[in-house]
Amino acid sequence: MRSILAVLVSLMLASVVSAQSRPAPPDDFPRFIVPGQETALTSLRELYWLHYQPPAGPLATLWDDWMTSPTLWPAVTTGGRSDALRQAWAHTLLTRHIDPDGYVATHQHASIAHQDGWPFPFWGDAGTWGHHFSLQHVPPGWHGTAEQNQDGWEILGGRDLGIENAAWNIRLTQPGAGVRTPSTINPAFKLGILAERAPFLQLRWRATGLEKAQPYVEWATEDQPEFSPERRFYFAPVSNPAAKRVTTKPESKNPHLQAPITYTMIPVFRSPAWKGHITRLGIHFDNPGEATVGIQAFFTQYDTRHNINNQNFIRGSAKYFWWTRDLNFLRNNLQRMRLALRYLMTDLGGEREKCILASFPGHDGRSGFTRKPDGTKELHPGRSIGHNYWDILPCGYRDTFATLYYYDTLLVMARLEAEIAAHPEWNLPAGPLAVDPARLIAHAAEVKAYANEHFWNPATGRFILGLDVDGKFHDYGYTMVNCEAIHHDLATPEHAESIMSWLTGERTVEGDDATGEDIYRWRFAPRSSTKRNIDWYCWCWNAPESIPYGAQVQDGGAVLGFSYHDIMSRLKVRGPDDAWSRLTEIAAWFDEVQAAGGYREYYKDGKRGTTLQGGGTAGGLGLDAEFFESILVPQVILDGFLGFAPRADGFALNPRLPSSWPELTVTRIRFHRTVLSITVKGGSIFIDSEGTIPWPTFVYLPAARYRVAYGAADDTTDSDTDARTVEVAAGQGIPVDLGNNRRLILQKK
Repeated sequence: MRSILAVLVSLMLASVVSAQSRPAPPDDFPRFIVPGQETALTSLRELYWLHYQPPAGPLATLWDDWMTSPTLWPAVTTGGRSDALRQAWAHTLLTRHIDPDGYVATHQHASIAHQDGWPFPFWGDAGTWGHHFSLQHVPPGWHGTAEQNQDGWEILGGRDLGIENAAWNIRLTQPGAGVRTPSTINPAFKLGILAERAPFLQLRWRATGLEKAQPYVEWATEDQPEFSPERRFYFAPVSNPAAKRVTTKPESKNPHLQAPITYTMIPVFRSPAWKGHITRLGIHFDNPGEATVGIQAFFTQYDTRHNINNQNFIRGSAKYFWWTRDLNFLRNNLQRMRLALRYLMTDLGGEREKCILASFPGHDGRSGFTRKPDGTKELHPGRSIGHNYWDILPCGYRDTFATLYYYDTLLVMARLEAEIAAHPEWNLPAGPLAVDPARLIAHAAEVKAYANEHFWNPATGRFILGLDVDGKFHDYGYTMVNCEAIHHDLATPEHAESIMSWLTGERTVEGDDATGEDIYRWRFAPRSSTKRNIDWYCWCWNAPESIPYGAQVQDGGAVLGFSYHDIMSRLKVRGPDDAWSRLTEIAAWFDEVQAAGGYREYYKDGKRGTTLQGGGTAGGLGLDAEFFESILVPQVILDGFLGFAPRADGFALNPRLPSSWPELTVTRIRFHRTVLSITVKGGSIFIDSEGTIPWPTFVYLPAARYRVAYGAADDTTDSDTDARTVEVAAGQGIPVDLGNNRRLILQKK
């Protein structure tokens, strides 16, 4: 299996290369058809294809919500693409690692950070420590250290076999053998390890003969220099299923050295004795007889877990099910989704606090440095760690982003649980993890009320990123959280209007550096922030003033993909004409970009005022490389103007066309087991289906009176034979028959 890093690198390179020539979608790629708007919609289709084409697909957990729908609904038979993506998503979501507590792993690329978290920050600061006998499978630039030998290490009851096959190997000749670090764990820092900067130890190792063992780490401190049973912490042996995932292959001919390397995270922060200054570490293997171990690395690590993974995994899984109606997938994943939700409700404080906390060690929402009166900085390693996409921002201990995703997740799971309850014939598991949908909806209302009270800054009329552990906040005009709050319906109508008046320049926030038209300085999306930030970052990004405002994605730059939330917010608050005006500007910008030779050529050498980020370089704009979410922008046509939303028993439609559009057609929509083409014209909706769906299917429309009829395929006329008039209440679906070479016609009366 290819490593996640290799997949990501290939994706980055493919995106960079593909952006250098005009995209040419195949004939069976969906089309957006509006008479008189061919130029703009052709450009948006090409933009879509540019970010859809291989090898785009499942990525790290962060993208589970954003990438599912855009890659699942196009019915692209060319190269078997559509089927391959469905299979890839099913496999990825079913194999997302969930730890015994219910935390969903990040699945980002390799490094020496927490294996279930983000790939940085990794140890390397004063007060941390690590020893790597081999850096196998850690890419350059993602470790900040060097390989070392075993000099100074103490073996208790064993024999040194030397460094071979990417590890230091020891034959344990006596029961209860172990190893200890050199007598001074870090000569360059006399106090050794600071426990508060080292919440985890990671042991990368292999072993044979420890099947029944109960190994543990032990430590000495500056105040208590001798090892003691009072300072021990147990962990699972490598043969135990609770041990970390295997990541390497054996290469040695020696049978004792052929076991693969396993990465074991040891959460020593849970021990009340893990405090102060750690001066020495030991590993006790608890072997009952002779055994062999190989240590690849032993080091401290920060907690780099994310508090948005569970929400994105749940929402991505639900979207996969709604697009495919794959009952086998849901049967195998449902309890995992419920466990992930329970973790949010309990461990991350959702049910108790009415918001999501960043309760991992070091995620306190405070800045990683403070400025002294003389202008110098005091760094605070170990705090201010990020926990989402905006990875150098501390965000908040009480986290707005994680909370708004939690709010949406509650509603997603409420709908899914209601669908399951309505279909006992699906034979899906229940049990103690299931939650009553009514309870989830009521709790979602509590979360919304909390967010609009505590995460709202009345002085600026917008949401903040969160509150730090001291209850303080920093408001730099973060457009991304505000647009997403509107899109996910977290914002009240009054707050949504306040946000939109700020974004459109109708009102100016005092102290902002970008106001009015300058908020859209980069044309394709609003700036990520409208106020210069040189004070509120992780300690690992401690010289922000060295980069101009707008030259860093998280400080006045912009990300193409999140223009989706901006436009969807405009559609909700200001209507379809306003949303279309913004989208046409993006289409015009994209035409200029392609005429210049693609993203990289267009912004080459900063000639447009800033540079691109991606593929290992910092910059102000996120368009290609690791910015996979760029695929979101064209989804406004399907999700917004057509108002299409898949469901387990059918789909919803809520068309909202701009006044300049006489009609809209979207083709090649792969839904369940059919392919749809949908046209909205006047008060009528025409639906053609290639194939049939062998279970009852419903279309959900806004409450009104409708005439339901069928006509010949591709014909706007119908026969009165099967016509009927129905009164549709809110949330009520119309039973329909798709396929059979007939066109479904729905007319509002």
